[in-house]
Amino acid sequence: MVTLTYRPDVVWMPHQISDLLKSLRKYLTYRSIEFRYVWVQEFTKKGKPHYHVLIWLPLGITLPKPDKRGWWPNGMTKIEWARNAIGYIAKYASKGDSLCLPAKGARMHGNGGLRDEALKEARWWKMPGWMREQVTILEQCRRRKGGGWFSLDSGEIFTSPWQVIFKGGRIFLELKPIG
Repeated sequence: MVTLTYRPDVVWMPHQISDLLKSLRKYLTYRSIEFRYVWVQEFTKKGKPHYHVLIWLPLGITLPKPDKRGWWPNGMTKIEWARNAIGYIAKYASKGDSLCLPAKGARMHGNGGLRDEALKEARWWKMPGWMREQVTILEQCRRRKGGGWFSLDSGEIFTSPWQVIFKGGRIFLELKPIG
């Protein structure tokens, strides 16, 4: 588990977390170690963002501190072994008590390093519920320009059964009429 914090004089900027992940990927790839991870962004009581990154490593492999290597020049890092990795990341991902809004364009979580069936399953879980009911976990689908989804396997196009209605200055979501 890696915690990334900011120095008081550093502000959040796009690509800070992705730059760190690129450095970690390069370091591990050079050592022929698979790089699988998940991360979440959280805010301190003072409203400053920081990150929690969970990295799966083989037993006996340790990472150097990213701040000491220059991979996280924005502040300091803390590395510790996870006793309950899923509980650790779920704790931070589920915190919804922050009164701080993320910066425009900021992502609050991310993951990477999945391959083959695991990657297909992760993509399936990211689909809307109505779409997951239409296709199998292993079917490859992508968003379609102009709306809906497209199956790369069957060529089928899927459109949402939902429609947005504006009435009296209010927004409603309802099922489209059948027929």
